[in-house]
Amino acid sequence: MSLLELRNITAGYGKNIILKDLNLKVEKGELVSLLGSSGCGKTTTLRLIGGFSEPMQGDILFNGKDYTHVPLHKRNFGFVFQSYALFPHMNIFENVAFGLRRRNLPEAEIQERVMKMLHTVDLDGFEKRLPKEMSGGQRQRVALARAMVIEPDLMLFDEPLSNLDAKLRVQMRVEIRKLQQELGFTAIYVTHDQEECFAISDKVAIMNHGVIEQLDRPEEIYTHPKTEFIAHFVGFENFIDLKHSEGTRWTAADGSVLEIAHPKEGRDTTRACIRPDDILVAAAGEDVANAVSGKVGVRTYLGKRMQYNVETALGELIVNTSNDRLFDVGENITLSLDAHKIVMV
Repeated sequence: MSLLELRNITAGYGKNIILKDLNLKVEKGELVSLLGSSGCGKTTTLRLIGGFSEPMQGDILFNGKDYTHVPLHKRNFGFVFQSYALFPHMNIFENVAFGLRRRNLPEAEIQERVMKMLHTVDLDGFEKRLPKEMSGGQRQRVALARAMVIEPDLMLFDEPLSNLDAKLRVQMRVEIRKLQQELGFTAIYVTHDQEECFAISDKVAIMNHGVIEQLDRPEEIYTHPKTEFIAHFVGFENFIDLKHSEGTRWTAADGSVLEIAHPKEGRDTTRACIRPDDILVAAAGEDVANAVSGKVGVRTYLGKRMQYNVETALGELIVNTSNDRLFDVGENITLSLDAHKIVMV
């Protein structure tokens, strides 16, 4: 039985439907990220899980119990927000102790748990400071400590690092992942940052117009996207229309035949995609596997790599390759598409 399950959830505001028959399962100890562009429904999903709003249809189950209409204050969940949401007039100790005091715990226990949690997030000695006396990264660690000190059944993160600079975001995502693995808590993490999401998650749910298009391990989504939308989302830039020929051999629009190592069965026609880094460039007429003839349209210098926009009978293909061998604009070349890196969507 999953720790958290959303069943056939439909939600929105008035006539504006945001989630449509959404289903999601989260196992105990997992960190699952909701990833997608603005308006895809990820924050609405988090609000439903947290108890800030209720669905129009569907059920929310937690640890086997119906949580669909359980109010926010009766869910033992921890929240970390984009804005930190610290009390500016309280020192760091009192900010972290806030949830424990609301539970009327003994003062000695509050003292012990707060100091232990401040040590966990590497904030020893900061307990008497005010939030304004701390950096953004330190304040985010205070927000983490306050959420975790109540020993929540579930942690909910809503774009927690978006207010930090790029270097600090990388440091903080490592800290969050380290804490999650050390303490073993279950978490839902909302973000629009793909790199951040893939770096810390056990599983990722990529959302599009209120539905989850793919829920899987980050490496599986990155290498085997299930839909064209997912493929675009994770960096595939070259798309080719194919018609099935025989076995692993597929006929392209120009009549050429491509070898695809891992084809999808049961389709007469399909779309395939390949990343720019998975195409090799050779001289015109050179004997290479999965050869596609073309002409260099644009050449762009990327530092360690060179990017070519190549005009082919399959359409324009984008290729990233090393600077060891350069080809000029207008030059005829041969592309070699890696059969093991072509993905059907």
